[in-house]
Amino acid sequence: MMQAFLGDPMAMILLTGALVATSGALLGTFLVLQRQSMLSDAISHSIVFGIVVVWLLTHAQSGPLQIAGAALTGVLTVFLTEMVARTRRVKRDAAIGLVFPALFAAGVLLLNLYARDIHIDSHTVLLGEIGFVWLDTMPLAGFEVPQAVVWMSVATLVNLGFVLACYKELKLASFDWQLAAALGLAPTLMFYLLLGLTSVTAVAAFDAVGAVLFIAFVIVPPATAYLLTDRLSLMLLLAVLVGVASTLCGYPLAVRLDVSIGGTMASMTGVFLLLAFLLSPRYGVLGHWRNRRVKYSG
Repeated sequence: MMQAFLGDPMAMILLTGALVATSGALLGTFLVLQRQSMLSDAISHSIVFGIVVVWLLTHAQSGPLQIAGAALTGVLTVFLTEMVARTRRVKRDAAIGLVFPALFAAGVLLLNLYARDIHIDSHTVLLGEIGFVWLDTMPLAGFEVPQAVVWMSVATLVNLGFVLACYKELKLASFDWQLAAALGLAPTLMFYLLLGLTSVTAVAAFDAVGAVLFIAFVIVPPATAYLLTDRLSLMLLLAVLVGVASTLCGYPLAVRLDVSIGGTMASMTGVFLLLAFLLSPRYGVLGHWRNRRVKYSG
C-alpha cells in the first residue's frame, strides 16, 4: 500500500506541493511581519550563483555542499544589501534590486561559460517541473521515495523545529526589534538564521518546483493570513492552510486546463489573497465598507 502511494504521480505532486507550501509559509510569516518578504525573491534568484560556484569547486550537483553553498549565498545577499543600504545613497528596496540581479546574472554567466553540459540551468532553478517529481526517486527504508518528498520533508521538519524552538525570539524580533535586542534575544542572529533556512529551503525546492512557486508560497499565503488575523500562532496556521489549499486546488485546475501545474498553484495563492483582501471581516474591502456604514448610520 505504501509503495502504491509513493508510486502515485498525483499523490506525490500534491505531497511535494504541500510540503513546499508548509515549509515556505513557516518562514515567510516572519519575513512578511518584518517587512523583509522581498528578500525571499532575492535569495531564490541569487542561489544560482552559489549553486554554480559549488559545482565549479566540487562538481557536486546536489547534497550538503550545494545546500551549504546556497545558504552562504543567501547570507551574502543580505550582507551586501545591508552594506549598500548603509551608504544611505539608495533605499533598502533599491539595494535589494541592485544586489540580487548582479548575483543572479553572475550565476547565469558562469553557467553559460563553464557548466553548459550539466542539468543545472536558469530555467530549472526558476521554473522547475513539479509534474515530474515522482520520476526521480531514491531508496529509503525499503521503498522508492521521490527525492523531492524526502528533501522537502527534511526542510519542513527543520523549519518547524526552528519556529517552535525560537518562537519567542522570532515573535519579539518581528514586532519590536529594539526591545528584543535590549532583552538579549539576539534579533540579528535570528534574522540571519531565518534567511539561512530560507536559502536552504529554496535550494531544496528549486529542482522540484522552481524558485517562482517557492517565492509565491513564502510571500502570498502569509500575506493572506495577515489580512485575516492579528494572532501570530493563528497566522502561521492560516498561512500553511492557504498554501496547502492552493496546492490542492491548483493541481486539478491545471490538469483540466492543460496548463503549468506550478503556475496554476502560484495563481491560486493569488486567488486566496484576493478573496481575503475583499472579504476579510476586519481588514477586507467589504469589511471596511460595512464598518463605515455601521459607524455613520449609528
